Amino acid sequence: MEKKLVLIDGNSIAYRAFFALPLLNNDKGIHTNAVYGFTTMLMKILQDEKPTHLLVAFDAGKTTFRHKTYGEYKGGRQKTPPELSEQFPFIRELLTSYGISQYELEQYEADDIIGTLAGRAEKDGFIVKIYSGDKDLTQLSSPTTTVCITKKGISEIEEYTPEHIQEKYGISAEQIIDMKGLMGDSSDNIPGVPGVGEKTAIKLLKQFHSVENLLTSIDEVSGKKLKEKLETNKDLAKMSKELATIMRQAPVQVTLDSLKYDGPDDQKVYQIFKELGFNSLLEKINPHYEDVQEKYEEIQFDIVHDISSEILLDESFLYLEMLYDNYHVADIVGLGLVNEKGRYFLPLESVLSSSEFKEWASDEDKKKTVYDAKRTIIGLRKHDIDLKGINFDVLIASYLINPSESPTDFSEVAKLHGERTIRADEIIYGKGAKLKLPEEQVYGEHIVRKAVKLENLKEKCIEELKDNDQLELFYDLEMPLAFILSEMESTGVQVDVERLKHMGIELKEQLKNIEDTVFELVGEKFNLNSPKQLGVILFEKLKLPVIKKTKTGYSTSADVLAKLENQHEVIGHILHYRQLGKLQSTYIEGLLKVVHQDTGKVHTRFNQALTQTGRLSSTDPNLQNIPIRLEEGRKIRQAFIPSEKDWVIFAADYSQIELRVLAHIAKDEKLVQAFKADMDIHTKTAMDVFHVEKEEVTANMRRQAKAVNFGIVYGISDFGLSQNLGITRKEAGQFIEQYFASFPGVKEYMEEIVSEAKQKGFVTTLLHRRRYIPEITSRNFNVRSFAERTAMNTPIQGSAADIIKKAMIDVAKRLKTENLQSRLLLQVHDELIFEVPENEIEKMKTIIPEVMEHAIELDVPLKVDYSYGPTWYDAK
Repeated sequence: MEKKLVLIDGNSIAYRAFFALPLLNNDKGIHTNAVYGFTTMLMKILQDEKPTHLLVAFDAGKTTFRHKTYGEYKGGRQKTPPELSEQFPFIRELLTSYGISQYELEQYEADDIIGTLAGRAEKDGFIVKIYSGDKDLTQLSSPTTTVCITKKGISEIEEYTPEHIQEKYGISAEQIIDMKGLMGDSSDNIPGVPGVGEKTAIKLLKQFHSVENLLTSIDEVSGKKLKEKLETNKDLAKMSKELATIMRQAPVQVTLDSLKYDGPDDQKVYQIFKELGFNSLLEKINPHYEDVQEKYEEIQFDIVHDISSEILLDESFLYLEMLYDNYHVADIVGLGLVNEKGRYFLPLESVLSSSEFKEWASDEDKKKTVYDAKRTIIGLRKHDIDLKGINFDVLIASYLINPSESPTDFSEVAKLHGERTIRADEIIYGKGAKLKLPEEQVYGEHIVRKAVKLENLKEKCIEELKDNDQLELFYDLEMPLAFILSEMESTGVQVDVERLKHMGIELKEQLKNIEDTVFELVGEKFNLNSPKQLGVILFEKLKLPVIKKTKTGYSTSADVLAKLENQHEVIGHILHYRQLGKLQSTYIEGLLKVVHQDTGKVHTRFNQALTQTGRLSSTDPNLQNIPIRLEEGRKIRQAFIPSEKDWVIFAADYSQIELRVLAHIAKDEKLVQAFKADMDIHTKTAMDVFHVEKEEVTANMRRQAKAVNFGIVYGISDFGLSQNLGITRKEAGQFIEQYFASFPGVKEYMEEIVSEAKQKGFVTTLLHRRRYIPEITSRNFNVRSFAERTAMNTPIQGSAADIIKKAMIDVAKRLKTENLQSRLLLQVHDELIFEVPENEIEKMKTIIPEVMEHAIELDVPLKVDYSYGPTWYDAK
């Protein structure tokens, strides 16, 4: 079998990926664009190359042996953006899950590791493939070593063989270092000979073959000025060649045998993809979960087909099993019931035919401990069983104890508390079309086992909640909220299906008009949805500058088109076409698919135990993500209407709640006073940062101040702010410095909260919600920096989440007390959406702001704005 060693320049590929892709975040707020790009390239390399041996080399640090020769080597390089730095640990974790060797060596660069191992492998009969974004490595090309260089991003590769180098430059691979010695390399701050560029260097090398031969034969060089430059800069040329030469005898302490590649650990890869939110990549791997069968101790239980009141006690543990995650469409398999009397499996048919069970379920005095109260309530409600008396939810308690784990099924919750793992996706259920249940005894035992575990889990959770001072957060906030959310989800939101369909028709007409305009502007018809055909039109017919290429042709991605927008009027139409196309497929067609056939409503699921900050999220469909920036997107809200005649949609939202929370927590005098005086906070910030009077604040100043205000809340870096505002990193850094000088209390808070997090290992919100940040004491600067920004942001964002949750509970109580018909339908970040009878509007205009503004008392006033109208769109 042919031995093939693949060597990857880790830092270079990560940098390429980071700058090739737009900044992406997963649901935990971690930037993932570099990891995603690195992963997609790695998967492609593994597929194309099928290596027998594999290594990813990393730079060990900023200082190398080359700095002894030239102190300014690589000087002038900008500091690595923290948004990239924080991703390196995840890249390393990813490589570990893939079973890929990693190596770095103090005082040496990744290039030197690669050069040394490539040399050893060549002698040992290997085929070698090197992947990097750095053309310096092309000097390693040989008959058995190919250097693959990424071009304009990471999607296209140029393979440098000795033949390709000769064809491209007219010199040999060995002469690459001589070329660098003469022309220098600005990216590495290698000086070269001033005034000598690539063409001149190649011309000289064709005549003299090497820097050394050239410098001993300067008299033979044609051109007086060139002779003078070479004569004057002999030492620079020699040094530059030395700096550009990859060390091929570095003390690399790994053997080729140790680099054997046996493939990934699919389960570990699956988990990290899931953690990072790489849903599109999950489909490309097989975690072999179906092959894993855990053996559990047998448990004794009874299958009850005729449910009598004697097994339905005052205190029970109830576990409800459903076939799918989406409990609005999934049905119940059965229930596990455990109490002092015994352990029982209750098949669904038995539950539905038992009046005793229905009576017990609806009795508030019969206390039930469950896993996922919301799912359990809604699952039974679909069968007209009104479940009350839930006094403990193991899922929510576990989530509060450590939200960083974000448990998504019972097995993960059990594992958190040291209980034997019980997987929801065990082989007895199978998957998809193959889903089938075994005999009742088998799946009954599986379900009862989970109910048995609830008792142990409850005891452990209560102790931990008590230790964390979180009992009040659990019992007074999260538990009541679960019941409110279950009502909201069951109620659903009415959709004007005909209006949605009409919007779809209108969008199709707009798309057709744009298409015709594009065809007219370019002078021919083509498939506008084909990137390949579009690329030919833009870059061959219209001769627009090529920004990026892919393996199949020209890149026409959104970032590429954005850079070309000023080059030709057709680009704006193409971008608009794509935006409308996404609205059509994702929101019009997507929403129509999930409208309930009987009720004409959509029933989203609010994830209460997912985000680390405590915010709610929404799925199936995501109603927190209806587009608002594009007018056509905003109009989709016209399809959300009241479910009753002569009712309206009423929206109330907190104004700048996170900045108000920051003012309260930081106790910054200027910030507090600005809110107390009801000033426009962005104008106030612009006044202080730019040192101008209120009347002198321009729209652009306010825009920049707004970006800084919200950026500070999220611990933004100079790089992040520069991307948001389209300014240099230096200017962005100055903005941030001026902000902290203007609001010293905020700076002091940031420093104190980081210090506190380092001491305790966690930060808390105003209502004692915790977020553990173990990485804050990491010796790795990049990991630690991300953790510090997390520590700064979490108390602010988490407290804002606590406030709106408290407001939802208070609002529900007030509506009940006032005996109002108005219903809470949705929570969208800092906004609550209601449907309200017309005769209750005036009352709601008073009640809702009053309740929301006093959900929690802060040092600054909370401010709520409201609006209403016949549709969600009109309630703006």
